[in-house]
Amino acid sequence: MSVRVPVIALTGYLGAGKTTVLNRLLQTPGARLGVVVNDFGAINVDAALVTGQVDQPASIAGGCLCCLPDTDGLDQALEKLSHPRLRLDAVIVEASGVADPPALARLIRFSAVNRVRPGGLVDVIDAASYFDTVDRGGLPPARFASASLVLINKTDRVPPARRAETVARISSRVRASNPHAHIVDTTHGRIDPALVFDAANPHDPVDELPLAALARHDHDDEPHPRVSAVTVPAAGPIDPGPLVDLIENPPADVYRLKGTVTVETGRGPRGHVVNIVGRQVHVASRPVTEGPAGLVAIGMHLDEPTVRARLEAALQPCSGRPAADGVRRLSRLRRLSG
Repeated sequence: MSVRVPVIALTGYLGAGKTTVLNRLLQTPGARLGVVVNDFGAINVDAALVTGQVDQPASIAGGCLCCLPDTDGLDQALEKLSHPRLRLDAVIVEASGVADPPALARLIRFSAVNRVRPGGLVDVIDAASYFDTVDRGGLPPARFASASLVLINKTDRVPPARRAETVARISSRVRASNPHAHIVDTTHGRIDPALVFDAANPHDPVDELPLAALARHDHDDEPHPRVSAVTVPAAGPIDPGPLVDLIENPPADVYRLKGTVTVETGRGPRGHVVNIVGRQVHVASRPVTEGPAGLVAIGMHLDEPTVRARLEAALQPCSGRPAADGVRRLSRLRRLSG
């Protein structure tokens, strides 16, 4: 089974701070990231190292970059960046400030590249100018309809006396457009990378000049808010019904849910890989004998006892023959995942 590379869309109105967020993500130690941008100049790394175009991505220890003048060549870039030899943890597509987030989400969701999967859409907001630029009243902005994570950035530029009220007003408008979006308020684009993607290695490569190290040179060391994570192992083949219940209705504040499970189908055990980002679900088959089983829930401000109880309930070993409805529902999720 080939592992699909998550493709994360990074969007935001002009000046919202999405390039700052991108550079924060690029600081992740040990991460191997592919980046698709409109302009290499926006990425704060040594320009001499970033010379590749889509036809020949610049291969840097710790990452590869492609430059696209528009989205017409996105599949071409994703085909190259998802090649197994690159061993990338994720690909981040930074859209221009005038790009339509739902349109970009559709391009990624229906990509013809079979080595990638949607990894979420992160939309960045400038808290200080939101109501002067993105949202002037009337219907809530349609741009949030496809967002899985909304970062209310630059909150430090809002006077302290009005900060909480402003964040609450913006959150209300986002949820009016997309009640399922996860919302995080921050300053200077600070975000825990673990909320967005997994780095296969927690340390920079030895004797190499990784992209993360280059990006870290130009950033302060002020910590970002940390995510919570709850891990529950699976003891044996599980019933698909409770698993699908969990997938379709994750616990509150869980942004990502991932893991591998062995499910009893009534015709023998079958392995699955589960990846959820916001409301995006990807379920794929895997060999039953491949690695340990269990689930990990990731999010901000998790009610950890409640989340753990939900995961444990979904991972209880199957006793007897599973209900046919649960098997059908899981099969449907697998088919919809492509």
